[in-house]
Amino acid sequence: MIIPAIDLIDGSVVRLYQGDYQQKTQYQLAPVDVVHSYADQGAEWLHIVDLTGAKDTEKRQLSLIKEMVATKRMQFQCGGGIRSEQDVQQLLDIGVARVVIGSLAVKNPDLVQSWMQKYGAQHFVLALDININAAGEKRIATHGWQEDSGVELGKLLQSYLDFGVEQVLCTDISKDGTLQGPNYELYQEMVQQFPSVNWQASGGIGSLDDIEKLKPTNVQGVILGRALLEGKFTVEQAIALWQQRGAQ
Repeated sequence: MIIPAIDLIDGSVVRLYQGDYQQKTQYQLAPVDVVHSYADQGAEWLHIVDLTGAKDTEKRQLSLIKEMVATKRMQFQCGGGIRSEQDVQQLLDIGVARVVIGSLAVKNPDLVQSWMQKYGAQHFVLALDININAAGEKRIATHGWQEDSGVELGKLLQSYLDFGVEQVLCTDISKDGTLQGPNYELYQEMVQQFPSVNWQASGGIGSLDDIEKLKPTNVQGVILGRALLEGKFTVEQAIALWQQRGAQ
């Protein structure tokens, strides 16, 4: 499935380069207009990152996100600095279908797993951003990629399997925002290792050819951000290409 992504800072649509707030591109687009545009082109899901809320949970852009969800044009998964059950509850209450959890899933897995039991694992996406070191270890970075958690991707996921984890959005940090192609080998390996998980590929996708090359990995979702905003191709073109992969 093709999943367009939108990053929000103070009500504006932006993109960060490799998670760096100092390397920000702002687009003259109204978020609700983007929802309608992507839905018109056939998108069934939108991935929202609340970058303002990630920095300061007191400033979470709930009213804007609620307005986007209220269009009922598609389903939404949303994250950005989820730190408490209240954060989860607020997003679910305004109609977000899946809450995206990053750093906390690594730092406090017991807490996140308790939420999965309480609300249902189908309402969560684990967003795991990794650096691959010289030894080939897939180490998860946290806190806006500023910290190396020391936790290896496979070991963490193993602990979530018993709690029914369904969705994992995995980003190779070195690829994000570069438009230079995703890490195909990473996704192929992860799909094979954890076949019960729906993998969402994210980072580096800059062309339709990149999407074509992702097909053999059998990822379930492809997150598209900067490439769409910069007109490299359209949502409609990406969906048409992805649907040619045959029944999954």
